[in-house]
Amino acid sequence: MRLAPLVSTFLLSSTALIAQTSSSPISVDPPADPTSPASLVEIAVPSHGAQLLGAFYLASGSQPHPTAIIFHGFPGYEQNLDLAQTLRRAGYNVLAVHYRGSWGVSGNFSYQHTIEDADAEVEWITSADIAAKYHVDPRRVVLIGHSLGGYMALSAAAHHPGVAAAISISGASIGHRFAGLKEEEKQTAVSQFTSRVNPVDLLPLSGTSAAALGAEVFDHRNEWDFLNLAPALGSRPILLITAADGTGPNSDALLHALQAEGNTQSEHLEIKTDHPFSDHRIALQATILDWLASHVHD
Repeated sequence: MRLAPLVSTFLLSSTALIAQTSSSPISVDPPADPTSPASLVEIAVPSHGAQLLGAFYLASGSQPHPTAIIFHGFPGYEQNLDLAQTLRRAGYNVLAVHYRGSWGVSGNFSYQHTIEDADAEVEWITSADIAAKYHVDPRRVVLIGHSLGGYMALSAAAHHPGVAAAISISGASIGHRFAGLKEEEKQTAVSQFTSRVNPVDLLPLSGTSAAALGAEVFDHRNEWDFLNLAPALGSRPILLITAADGTGPNSDALLHALQAEGNTQSEHLEIKTDHPFSDHRIALQATILDWLASHVHD
């Protein structure tokens, strides 16, 4: 039900939520498959000379599975692995790894590298040998990202037409904050960017600094506005979920751009919570499960 022309506000009473989740993958384990059980594989995905480290949550059953890649935000304290577990119970494989230069992965962290790494993950998971080995259905690959990862999900989907759908959770339109600024404004803009970076966010990252990241964003300020991704996303289903965190207007603008491209399968939903969805984790999972059930088909 739409409560506004572009944005649906997600309101779910506790009674409705219990009814919705009492027999769903959020709360119920699927039957065990003794011949091909669910498992976790400690994984290393190659990207530009580095190995992106993380986990591959494999759903039970030997048949090809729909498969999600979850991209974490900056720097990745919230990894949305509760969502990974729920998706696996729903029959999805789920890949969740770290970018270059983050959380002990070799290389230097940069936004350009995260874009390249997201592409590398899609290419790896859809390669014939990996798809066969891990029971991946390459026709049903879904990209899901939170915050900075929201941009990565949209970017990698735009770069790979075979991706079935993408979900951006409070996605960051990276360059938007500097859009329209002139070159002579760079020093002031980067200084303001640097002042807003929490030093704790830099601790898991190597080969970078707040000033370097700010300068990188400024230099790509027009290129990295995610409105530019709309033509390549085309008519594929895109779900934009935002919180009460200021990310709504950019997602509204992206939805407008997608609709201008003739996209009728995309939507923007708002959940009234904070940026990490701290007190609405079940609502977030229920929203994503329901949407995937309608948009990613067998």
